[in-house]
Amino acid sequence: MQDKILDLLKKKQEYVSGEDISQHLKISRQALWKHIHHLKEAGYNIVAVPHLGYKLVSSPDRLFVSEITSKLHTKFIGKKIYYFDEISSTMDVATDLGLKGAPEGTLVIAEAQTKGRGRLGRGWSSPKYKGIYASFILRPKISPQNAAILTLLTAVGICEAIREITGLEAKIKWPNDIMICDKKLGGILTELSAETDEIRFVVVGIGINVNNNKNSLIPHAVSLKEQKGQSYSRTEILQEILRKIETNYLLLQEKGSRKIIDKWRLHNISLGSRVKVSCQGREVEGQAVDIDIDGGLLVRKDSGLTEKVTSGDVTACR
Repeated sequence: MQDKILDLLKKKQEYVSGEDISQHLKISRQALWKHIHHLKEAGYNIVAVPHLGYKLVSSPDRLFVSEITSKLHTKFIGKKIYYFDEISSTMDVATDLGLKGAPEGTLVIAEAQTKGRGRLGRGWSSPKYKGIYASFILRPKISPQNAAILTLLTAVGICEAIREITGLEAKIKWPNDIMICDKKLGGILTELSAETDEIRFVVVGIGINVNNNKNSLIPHAVSLKEQKGQSYSRTEILQEILRKIETNYLLLQEKGSRKIIDKWRLHNISLGSRVKVSCQGREVEGQAVDIDIDGGLLVRKDSGLTEKVTSGDVTACR
């Protein structure tokens, strides 16, 4: 009911009489007042003036479902959203939903995570009301061997969205780091449930530092607020990220991975550099020359041989 009240206030953008709201939603004036009171407690600035009614002045910087779905205009991502003020990990919840048959595009959002994680089991700092911590379910018709392309298209979508909203040139460090000025802005975690030749579903998790203050960031990390000197609406940024990811996902389905790879090259900071890739207890060092059609990094070693690396940590060699 509160979502319906907000929807009415947002559409009018002016005072709406309590009588009109009550009649439209078929609730009593007393019930309306209670809902308005709860909305104010949640952070919505709603003013009430006798003989005029209620007016929504501003919304809180919360990733509420009603805020995300408003003006989202996606085809499938975010049509079903699970919101949590605090949970252990959005990845865990999304994986459980995937196993239970949740539809493609199902989104899990948390204002804070107590056990947020990145690749290789590393922790991900998730301070409350500061960043974007979300996971969504995909059910792509691709082989498990090609699943890495989903990390790449997500990274491309994030970079495109950040440029659209902030003007900042976010870059991608293979395979899953989002960078600004050589500092980490965010990361992507992709986990799949699959058989030998078929993907059941994929959970893609994203973590973005948005309004984090410097003292809440780990070394060599950055937030949009720290970089630009201003706070941003996490709702607007998440909405644009979801739109861009969906656009690239549909492009993958229609045109294949080549178009995604071409976009990825435009945003990457890995190619052309001498790198060291640590993977599975060994190191591969050489020049990062290209990326394969399935997302593997091609490294030309000093021997002249080129090796494809499908996972690992990349560090630049000075």
